[in-house]
Amino acid sequence: MNDSYFFTVDMCVGYHGKPLIRDIGITMQKGEILTLIGPNGAGKSTILKSIAGQLELIGGAAYLDQSAMAEMRREELAKKMSVLLTEKIRAELLTCEEVVETGRYPYTGKFGLLSDADHRNVREAMELVHVEVLRDRMFDEISDGQKQRVMLARAMAGQPQILILDEPTSYLDVKYKLEFLSILQELCKKKGLTVVMSLHELELAERISDKILCVKGEHVDRFGTPEEVFQPGYIQTLFDIRTGSYDEENSQLELEAVKGAPEVFVIAGGGNGKSVYRRLQRERIPFATGILFSNDLDTPVARALASEVIEAEAFEPVDEVLLTRAKGVMDRCKTVICCRHRFGSLEWANRELLDYAKQAGKL
Repeated sequence: MNDSYFFTVDMCVGYHGKPLIRDIGITMQKGEILTLIGPNGAGKSTILKSIAGQLELIGGAAYLDQSAMAEMRREELAKKMSVLLTEKIRAELLTCEEVVETGRYPYTGKFGLLSDADHRNVREAMELVHVEVLRDRMFDEISDGQKQRVMLARAMAGQPQILILDEPTSYLDVKYKLEFLSILQELCKKKGLTVVMSLHELELAERISDKILCVKGEHVDRFGTPEEVFQPGYIQTLFDIRTGSYDEENSQLELEAVKGAPEVFVIAGGGNGKSVYRRLQRERIPFATGILFSNDLDTPVARALASEVIEAEAFEPVDEVLLTRAKGVMDRCKTVICCRHRFGSLEWANRELLDYAKQAGKL
């Protein structure tokens, strides 16, 4: 155990004494967010439940603020850690405020009576998560996104040091995903909350996480910052993606390219071609595109979906050889689509390609 870290894990997890994932090593500072990613069934939920004490460890230990969590009394651990799992919560005949109040039970004693201080903590938690306007609403009558935020307020009402979340955005639309994760990020920075969670949305995991744990097979495949984890080609390997592609640099997932000789040539650039590329892919039409600079917004999608990409080096002038190659590819295509209304000073070659397409009657 390294005393400089707030939360450390060195453990083996599994079921009924049989190891599922070995050599799980985690180190976190206070206020950091760790996200677990990996294929379905890899064991992310098993790791979270083991940290939360819902599953007995096969070996090793987890430490919170230099204390072994397994040795803490149940009441003590309940004050330090809150858990929010994937399952939809039913709370019949309870208002949202009453649901949040249940988060104070580790402090209320065996009679469950809330003091003035408890009520104050409940109000503060609801304000932190921006659900105070739902105070008197019945919990079963609000949306899934609102329920998830109320449950987060419930977790925060216990004033935890660490929060365990299993797929917290699973039932949320894009608006509520962003709201929920933004609130979570704010809590970590303002309250020093440490978060360990799993997410399916890789682009969100990359943006919100301080550290990422990649789970595959019987071992942790990689642990580090998003910059260390999301290296070119890694996600393809981690998830064994064989159909389609994932571009780590741009957090873009694309379907499989249409095979065959290109029938359409697309003159694009500046991000104007992406929607055309994807429409051609949907209509199952193979295409070529160019001339694109290697750092152009269209280039990652073109590489994933086009049969052929005529690509120029970034910040360098296009030479005649590349232009001649582009014209040769265009000659073999039936149609040319131009996504541009104007060209920059370095794009003389694409202007010439457009004129070439007009002369050939292919535009």
